Amino acid sequence: MREKLLAFGLGGSTVAAVCCFTPLLPWLLGALGFSGLIGYVYADALLFPTLAGFLLLTGFALWRRRNRN
Repeated sequence: MREKLLAFGLGGSTVAAVCCFTPLLPWLLGALGFSGLIGYVYADALLFPTLAGFLLLTGFALWRRRNRN
């Protein structure tokens, strides 16, 4: 469970960071046919809290891993 939590946190942090700092998200949504969602999803009000949440989850998983060993 601990390794899954860490992997989920790292993966989510990576995806959120890539979508925050590069124009990858509009390309991805356009390729999938969801270009109408760009105005709602591609906003700093949604992406930065998502990135912060995944970073906190990663930090928690690392903290648990260090305290159990």
